[in-house]
Amino acid sequence: MSSAGTETSAESIWLPKGNPWIIAIAVSLAAFMEVLDTSIANVALPHIAGNLGASNDESTWVLTSYLVSNAIVLPISGWLVAWLGRKRLFLTCIVFFTISSFLCGIAPNLGLLLLFRILQGAFGGGLQPMAQAVLGDTFPPEKRGLAFALYGVTAICAPAIGPTLGGWITDNYSWRWVFYINVPVGALALALVYQLVEDPPYLARLKKRLSGFDFIGFSLLTLGVGALQIALDKGQEDDWLGSHFITTLIVVAAVGLVSLVLWEWFQKEPVVDVRLFKNFNFATSSLMFLILGMALFSSTVLMPQLLQTLMGYTAEKAGMVLSAGALVVLVVLPVVGRLTSRFQARHLIAFGWITLAISM
Repeated sequence: MSSAGTETSAESIWLPKGNPWIIAIAVSLAAFMEVLDTSIANVALPHIAGNLGASNDESTWVLTSYLVSNAIVLPISGWLVAWLGRKRLFLTCIVFFTISSFLCGIAPNLGLLLLFRILQGAFGGGLQPMAQAVLGDTFPPEKRGLAFALYGVTAICAPAIGPTLGGWITDNYSWRWVFYINVPVGALALALVYQLVEDPPYLARLKKRLSGFDFIGFSLLTLGVGALQIALDKGQEDDWLGSHFITTLIVVAAVGLVSLVLWEWFQKEPVVDVRLFKNFNFATSSLMFLILGMALFSSTVLMPQLLQTLMGYTAEKAGMVLSAGALVVLVVLPVVGRLTSRFQARHLIAFGWITLAISM
């Protein structure tokens, strides 16, 4: 057998030394911390605005700034892993996400808070895809359903739990503790990931093949995704196409994203590999996650503000309105993980979408 064949065979059977379920808990904890921050501050916005002398409209930039930087970094996390190594990047993201969370908590004014939220979103952007990649390499195919069900608790429950937890903290302590809470969680996640996570052999080969950074692709990504995110977040406040600002953002987003696809399609080492969308399963899965994200995050962002500003709910009660959905997900996800070993995933997904359509 050739040396290349031996190397490929060794990589195909590679498994980490640590207990895979402890590794799954460690990486899911880091991802949970990041996803939680997309919604935990929602119910605290009126308190943040009042404490920092800002209007309610200005305080919504606390959410927008985080989501914009997060959305820009997330697609390039694959390139960053090939450049730095997965474990090194994972640890770097956890460290700086935790530090920026602390800085958000001590921010004396809205301007600095927004700056620290941008940093928080940027370093948090790589945590979710890296957690999923670690799970995929850690578990054999027959056990990945249960592993990703555990991860699903972070991806689905965190946005629903966030408003409840954020509301309780805000009403009983201070909005600043919404950010301070990440410090002990981040320290625990850092220690676990450092001790347990390993880079599989194939990542070293990817790093050797990497020759340079696609600055044009990254610039188009930043321009397109950033403009689109701000337009979607601020369009309702500014009357959509009735606003010159929003219209300009939509045009910039369209030009930037179309140019990104055309540019990256012909690059040998793209910062975002858009050619993956030629795979039907990948394309349809991405579309489903897009629809899920639209429904999930729109409700977790808008409902708490609606309940507090128009219906007089406290921050804690506004968060509890969304908690029932999180409890249902906690019960259902382990069952779905078990079912993936007995039924094809596409059949389970189809059943889920049919059930959702009927319930609506």
